[in-house]
Amino acid sequence: MRRILLCNDTGCKLSGAKNITAKLAEEIKKQGIDHKYQIVNTGCHGFCEQGPIVVIEPEDTFYCKVKEKDVEEIVAKHLVNNEIVERLLFEDPLTKTKIEKYQDIIFYAKQEKIVLQRCGLINPLNINEYLQHEGYKGLEKALSISPIEVVNEIKAAGLRGRGGAGFPTGLKWEFAHKAVGDKKYIVCNADEGDPGAFMDRGILEGDPHSLIEGMLIAAYAIGSDEGYIYVRAEYPSAIRTLKIAMEQATAKGFLGDKILGTEFSFHLKIKEGAGAFVCGEETALLASIEGKRGMPRVRPPFPAQKGLWGKPTNINNVETFANVANIIRNGAQWYSSIGTEKSKGTKIFALSGKVKNTGLVEVPMGITLREIIFDIGGGIQGGKEFKAVQIGGPSGGCLTNEHLDLPIDYDSLLQVGAMMGSGGLVVMDQDTCMVDVARFFLNFTQSESCGKCTPCREGTKRMLEILTRITEGEGKEEDILKLETLGKSIKVASLCGLGQTAPNPVLSTLKYFRHEYEAHIKEKRCPAVACKELVTYTIDPVNCNGCTLCARRCPADAITGKLKEVHVIDQYKCTKCNTCFEVCRFDAVIKS
Repeated sequence: MRRILLCNDTGCKLSGAKNITAKLAEEIKKQGIDHKYQIVNTGCHGFCEQGPIVVIEPEDTFYCKVKEKDVEEIVAKHLVNNEIVERLLFEDPLTKTKIEKYQDIIFYAKQEKIVLQRCGLINPLNINEYLQHEGYKGLEKALSISPIEVVNEIKAAGLRGRGGAGFPTGLKWEFAHKAVGDKKYIVCNADEGDPGAFMDRGILEGDPHSLIEGMLIAAYAIGSDEGYIYVRAEYPSAIRTLKIAMEQATAKGFLGDKILGTEFSFHLKIKEGAGAFVCGEETALLASIEGKRGMPRVRPPFPAQKGLWGKPTNINNVETFANVANIIRNGAQWYSSIGTEKSKGTKIFALSGKVKNTGLVEVPMGITLREIIFDIGGGIQGGKEFKAVQIGGPSGGCLTNEHLDLPIDYDSLLQVGAMMGSGGLVVMDQDTCMVDVARFFLNFTQSESCGKCTPCREGTKRMLEILTRITEGEGKEEDILKLETLGKSIKVASLCGLGQTAPNPVLSTLKYFRHEYEAHIKEKRCPAVACKELVTYTIDPVNCNGCTLCARRCPADAITGKLKEVHVIDQYKCTKCNTCFEVCRFDAVIKS
């Protein structure tokens, strides 16, 4: 039976994938070919910009931006008469040619999928499909060797934590393995809260068993019989998928008591978080599971010695655990052959912002930013100039043109004042104000600060006040020095990773875009013409033909002028809402 793969992750559902599924089933039945085709509702295919996506096997025809109204044509032409519906194929933006197979699209061609290999290929709600793709083979192999051998295999593979700092996973497991305790816990940090990040959600919705299998192997390695997946409540679809996967794994004997006929037992629970960003910090996360307010504590002791309810605990994030079964199944040597000397394997990035091809991408460590942004990402929208990329979310830093050929790995990013983080990658173009970007990210981290330690609580607030003042044209020349001094002090003195990394967007933009800060302060001008308080709207008398559209749309009645006569904007009434600029069809409204 041929398969029709239809993306049904959160993004595609919002674009009508559920209705497309129903219409496909209806049309296939109407044509009398329902015995020949199986509709498979999959997780994310990665190419979110082109969703909803329909892939028809075995020819791997890739249809993008599919609407419910397109289904009848797909069934009648492709499924019945074997004719390609060319208008629904992906069009290469450079060559303007239609590409039939998804493997030939550069967005996919430059990726190397390990963690995401099943996402978009299987039905995540059917454990049998996971089993058909070597599912739980890693667990079987792990249970055939000793726990310390499993730990040593992960160490030899060179896997580093994909949640932020990149601590060696095998070493972390070894600490927990050697820790003395009558009870140990395994915890998965799925509290994904970075603006623009959706890597964990893609795995949870598209391949939940890869996470469960990784946690099982980790539990066996350290001697744990109980674990928690801490996932934010804002991910209802991911939570539903996880619950179904856990029920199916239990029914098949992969979860519960005496797994696969061995003495190993493991029970798994889901803890829904309330959405506090600080709970991404492991000790705050543990406090939240225990029913306490999510606030970090001083370390040591580290969770491996004293974690959940005072017991030895190992914590990794979703992507880290999803790598584990592949390593055990294929061997440490296989995994360590991918990536760079100190950063092995692949990394998933959520590519977003002013780039043509947005979505989830999995690439080998060591790939350059240029390859991700201009090859996989297709370049900058509207043919505009690349300006910067924020890597690592609000805890990361900005990189510029001079870093486009920088190999992406943990160490090289740290050397230029950035960090891998969980994998957010927000691309910015020439119209982006870097001072405002720093303000945006600092506003997020400041509001998410738990308030426990003074440097973070008060320091980020003072920095935000200064940045806000600068973007509103009230900046002072000493503000730049104040920002640098405060930022460096907060990084050193804060209790947890949130405070220690909160100044990064400010410090990195100061390093590479100091001239923009100076323009805001000294010239009261925003070079990107983006800061509302520093923008002036005027009408060019040469281009204005008096169509009156801007005057009719202005909510403040700030524009005057008769039909077919040049209009004028009253600067005292103008609220700088940008409406006139957006509606003018003759480029007569000027922002400066």
